[in-house]
Amino acid sequence: DGNDRGELADDLFSEVDNADDLFKCKTDGSLSDEGLEIVTYPCSFGYMMHEYPFDEIAAIAVRNGYRSHDTRTCGLHVHVSRAGLGETETEQDLTVAKLMILFDRFWDKLVKFSRRDITQIEQWAKKPDLSIYEDDDDNIVVSKSKEYRDRYQAINLHNEQTIEFRLFRGTLKVSTIKATIQFLE
Repeated sequence: DGNDRGELADDLFSEVDNADDLFKCKTDGSLSDEGLEIVTYPCSFGYMMHEYPFDEIAAIAVRNGYRSHDTRTCGLHVHVSRAGLGETETEQDLTVAKLMILFDRFWDKLVKFSRRDITQIEQWAKKPDLSIYEDDDDNIVVSKSKEYRDRYQAINLHNEQTIEFRLFRGTLKVSTIKATIQFLE
């Protein structure tokens, strides 16, 4: 009944082919009770969409009594490589700033797509608030976005190699996992 994360991890690693190459399981202080975080290893968008064994992973979790969407703390966090955001560090920084502007401007629609309620958003994935204006040049925009360093933001910039999108509510529904990844592609 979702109360033995060790058993779930054992089942995942014994039943999913090549599990050691695909993901790791870990605990997280934000997860309640016997929650388990499944962290995928880097792979391409195409692999995620067509080959990743999300169906197996979700079925094993459900069979073990685990939930995701109907919890208070579970989130679906997606890391995107900074290398894919531009060839130079400046291009990457400008892309990150543009993403933050888009999140700021379309926040209400993004919250709806995220499936989180406002309490969860305010605790785990706050809205970017950069105070960027039309007459700000690229240097000012990048500078403002680099000041944005709270880990519990919709876009977490604490990682050197990736940016983390924290906005989305957790799920064991494969179509929702894939839709979230497609949205960020």
